[in-house]
Amino acid sequence: MKKHENTMAAVSDQSHASTDPIPVSDFSSVSPAPATDCDVLIVGGGINGCGIARDLAGRGWRVVLCEKDDLASHTSSSSTKLIHGGLRYLEYYEFSLVRKALQEREVLLKSAPHIMWPLRFVMPHDPSMRPAWMIRIGLFMYDHLARREVLPGSRSVDLRRHAAGKPLKEQYKRGFIYSDGWVDDARLVVLNALDAQARGAEVLTRTRCVHAKRDADGWTATLLGADGNKRTLRARAVVNAAGPWAESFLRGVAQSARGEALATKSLRLVKGSHIVVPRLFEHDHAYIFQNPDKRIIFAIPYQDEFTLIGTTDIELTGDDPGAARIAQEEIDYLCTQASRYFDKPIAPSDVVWTYSGVRPLLDDDSGDPSAVTRDYLLESNTEAAPLLSVWGGKITTFRKLAEDAADEVGRMLGQTGAQRPAWTDGAFLAGGDLSGWIGAAKRPDDDFERFVSAVQAKYPWLYGQLARRLARAYGARIDQLLGEAKSFADLGAEVAPGLFERELRFLQDNEWAVSAEDVLWRRSKLGLHYTPEEREQVARWLQQQQPRASDN
Repeated sequence: MKKHENTMAAVSDQSHASTDPIPVSDFSSVSPAPATDCDVLIVGGGINGCGIARDLAGRGWRVVLCEKDDLASHTSSSSTKLIHGGLRYLEYYEFSLVRKALQEREVLLKSAPHIMWPLRFVMPHDPSMRPAWMIRIGLFMYDHLARREVLPGSRSVDLRRHAAGKPLKEQYKRGFIYSDGWVDDARLVVLNALDAQARGAEVLTRTRCVHAKRDADGWTATLLGADGNKRTLRARAVVNAAGPWAESFLRGVAQSARGEALATKSLRLVKGSHIVVPRLFEHDHAYIFQNPDKRIIFAIPYQDEFTLIGTTDIELTGDDPGAARIAQEEIDYLCTQASRYFDKPIAPSDVVWTYSGVRPLLDDDSGDPSAVTRDYLLESNTEAAPLLSVWGGKITTFRKLAEDAADEVGRMLGQTGAQRPAWTDGAFLAGGDLSGWIGAAKRPDDDFERFVSAVQAKYPWLYGQLARRLARAYGARIDQLLGEAKSFADLGAEVAPGLFERELRFLQDNEWAVSAEDVLWRRSKLGLHYTPEEREQVARWLQQQQPRASDN
C-alpha cells in the first residue's frame, strides 16, 4: 500500500504552450477496464469543479461531475466578480499568489471576451491610511510582476480634474488608477461546464453524492437525484471540489475501505457579503477604498443601473454554509465605509439587493480572516484509489488550479503530462471565439464592441439593449439561441420584459436551468431589473415547463 501523500501541486512560473484539446479517441489504447463507469468523479459544480472537469475531459479522461444544487449556486456566484491579481495581498507578502493571478488575467480575458472585460480602478489617496510612496511601490510591483499585453499600467490622477473625482468628497484630491478585469462569475462556471460537456463529460446538477467508498481499484459512489432516484457509479478516482463542503465531504461522505473518514485538514469558512445600490456615478471606472481597519472595499459599476459594494470578511458560524446571509452589521459597515469617500452618503435604506458567499479558506491559524491566504492547495491521497481534494482558491486562478489538478489526477492514474498535455492556456470558453463574426481578435473589449455591431447587423430587428444583453450572455453561441429568427414573433411570448420563451427554453435545454432563481440570478441578473410580479411570471412559466427541464 502506498504511503499517504499530502502535496501541493507544483505551480510553474512558465506559461504552458497553447495546444488543441486531444480527442478522446486518441486514448483508446490506454482506456481503463470496462468495470468502471468513468475515470474521474468530480464532486462540486462551482468554478473549480467545472474547470477541472473541462480540463480533464479535454485530455480524454472520462469524467462525471455531480453538483447537489444548481451550477454556481453558492460561492462561485457570490464573488466580487473581479479578475484581479489581489493588490492588497502584497501587504501579506503573497507575491507568488499575486503573480500567478496577474498572469491569469489576460489569459482569461482573451478566452471569453463576452463575459470578461478590462476594468480601471481608482484608489483615492487617504494619507491617514497608507503613505503615497507605499502605494506607488505596490502599484509598480503590480504592473511588473507579470507580463501585460492588454491592460494598461497604473498612473497618478488629479481627482479635481478627472471624472472619477466628481462623486467623491472634496478632501480627496489625489488618487491612483490601475487595471484589473471584470467577470460574470456564474456564467463563467456555466461556460466551463458547457465546454466540459462538449468534450465528453457528464454534468449532473441537483445530484448529491451521498456516499463514496474506496477500495484498491476504485471508488463506488452513490448519487441521489432531486427526483429521489439513486445511481451507483464506479470511478477510478475522485476529485473533491465541494468548496465550503470539502471538509464535510471527507468527514461524512467519502470513506476508506474500512469505513473510516478521510479528512486530514480543516477549512476556515469566511463569509463575504455585498450590497447593491442605485448607480452612484456615471463613469465606467470602479473604486477601491482603504478603510481604517486596514481592509479595502470596492465600488463597481453594475448592471448599468446599479453600483456593487463589497466585500466583508466575517468568520462563519453555523453548520450550513449554504444558509449564509448578510447581517445588518455588514450592511451598516459597507454603507459607512463607502460613505467615507462618496459625497452623497449611502444609507441602508438605499440597498436594493444583497448577496453573501462563503470562501473556503485553508486554515492557517491566522487570527484575521482578511489575512488568511487565498491561494489553493491540492492534496493528493493515494493510499488506495486516488483522491484529490481542492482546498481554497480564488476565481482568478481557477484555470491554473484546474490545470494543476488535471496534471495531478493524470499522474495518480499513471499518465504523464506529456501523454495528456495541458491545453486550456489559449483555448476559448464556450461562445468566446468571436472570429466567425469579426475576424481576427485584437483587444478583448474592442472585439466585443465589434461583435455587438455584427449581431445588430445580422439581426436588425433586435433593439440595442437586448442585442447587447444577449451578446454578453452567449457570445458566439447567440446563433444557437436565435437561429433563423426573423422577428420578435419568432422568439415566442415575452414572459417578462426582454425575456422571451425561446431564451428560457434554450436555458432549460442547454444550460441546466430549472428554476426562476437559476435564470434570474445566475444565468442572468435580470432579477435586479424586474418587479416581484415579473419575477413571479418567470417562475410560473418555468414551473409549467418542468418536464422539459428533466431532460437535462
